[in-house]
Amino acid sequence: MSQTVIVHLLNEDPVVGEIENLPESQDSAIVLSNVRRRDGRDVSYVLPETSHVIYPWVRIHCIEILPTEAEKEIVTFIRE
Repeated sequence: MSQTVIVHLLNEDPVVGEIENLPESQDSAIVLSNVRRRDGRDVSYVLPETSHVIYPWVRIHCIEILPTEAEKEIVTFIRE
């Protein structure tokens, strides 16, 4: 099951993509598929026909893991 993540790169805008598994402590890079900007536009340095992009850890500041549809819970407060 893939998870959607936001990868914050050093000196660049963040990119959004999907990963198959969360990175382990011994990993030296992260593999993203369906790479795009947060607003959905294409990343300028990635060709449109590219399926996966590998980013080394030295270029990554942090990674945000977005909740899946199953994890999203709608909480509403109703004031009567």
